Amino acid sequence: MIIDENEKKDEINEKFLVGLCECYLLLNEELSYEVLSICIHCLLKAASDKEKKKEIQKDVEIALLALSNIYEYYEVERELYLNEIKEIIKYHQKHHNLTRLAYQSAWQFLIIRLFSNRSLEGTIANELHFIRETRRELEELKCCVDWKKKEKQKRRGEKEGKEEYVLIRWLQSLDHYFRFCQSKTAEHSELIGIITQLFRAATDNHKYISARCLYLLRRAADDGALEVEDILKGGAIDATLEGISQPTFNNRIKYESLVFFTHFSRKLKEEGKDEVEEAKRKLIKRRVFEKMEEEGYEDIIASFHKKLHFLSSRFYYGLSLNISDYFVYA
Repeated sequence: MIIDENEKKDEINEKFLVGLCECYLLLNEELSYEVLSICIHCLLKAASDKEKKKEIQKDVEIALLALSNIYEYYEVERELYLNEIKEIIKYHQKHHNLTRLAYQSAWQFLIIRLFSNRSLEGTIANELHFIRETRRELEELKCCVDWKKKEKQKRRGEKEGKEEYVLIRWLQSLDHYFRFCQSKTAEHSELIGIITQLFRAATDNHKYISARCLYLLRRAADDGALEVEDILKGGAIDATLEGISQPTFNNRIKYESLVFFTHFSRKLKEEGKDEVEEAKRKLIKRRVFEKMEEEGYEDIIASFHKKLHFLSSRFYYGLSLNISDYFVYA
């Protein structure tokens, strides 16, 4: 139907074609490359409508949401989307014409393309300022979510609110960023800071979000683009110690905390390129060691020794069974 409608040329019913394309992308996991190119062109055109009317905003939101559903393993040529999606993002940054979900969807569609096209890194990190925009959106969403509403108070089958849903999508997009972007920026520490704030806000009643935040902190600790100082200034050490010290045993929280410390200790063991950098590394290492000693970190880790095998087999990535990998000695 999409191919037939697209071939009508002058007689195309654009609204009907947009609806077909949205259904196709939202309801299918196996996509045809022939149909995919039609859908991207059609939906980007629909999403480029700059009107602020509520009904137009809703149409744009659905078009971008459908586009964000094109999984990373579908290789899409830059020429098919880059100029249009950049214009949509830049226009919103200046005029704020999109809904929260629409704006996040535009970013998600773009950042997922990094999987098959690493040349997009400069555009994402430096031209469109992904870190700055993500941090701002997360800070605003943090103020909108009802953090006090307990999970058990939700009606059975009730999904998270729209703000929570958009927040989770931003966290998923950050996962792609940490995996594929190596651009260094002074804004990284502020990003780590808002992730730690979200972890604390979600700890009591939003277990999925709190675990997701710790997952991103351990991603950051393993990321070559983030400096040790970024992680420290952002408060990741404090947050992860809080996670691992929680009296209620949450396996996912403990697992992510342990992986964070293996990555972070490995980062601190990397020798500096020159004497100045090496002296700075040793000073930071001493600060971290003293903080961990003060918090009783070594005793906490030792108490998990018999649990390491269980946690390692319970989750996707193997956890080191060597207890010394979790320590940072001065």
